[in-house]
Amino acid sequence: MYTATFIFAAGALDETFHALDREIALIVKSIPGYLGEETWENASTGLVSTVYYWETFDALKTLMNHPKHLAAKEQQARWLKGYQVVIAKVIGCYGDGGIAHPLGPWHSSAHTE
Repeated sequence: MYTATFIFAAGALDETFHALDREIALIVKSIPGYLGEETWENASTGLVSTVYYWETFDALKTLMNHPKHLAAKEQQARWLKGYQVVIAKVIGCYGDGGIAHPLGPWHSSAHTE
């Protein structure tokens, strides 16, 4: 299981950005191995963080190599004031089940290395 966390400072997000963002969102959800996502915004810094959950690294690479994703990455300076991507391997997931989470079906303290 892997995560790809996309953290960015928004700039001028025009209709071209939103259209491309909607296209990529559909592509992401169609990739076998996509498990879900969460988005957070830090009101004090203005940073936005979206965590994408993936069953395999190959599934994540499918997005990374998709032409629409590559086009967005190439043009990011038009819309963003900066970004960071953090890719991590999930070594465990647990909780009390009180909140819905993309890894809920995988949820178990037994899933640790």
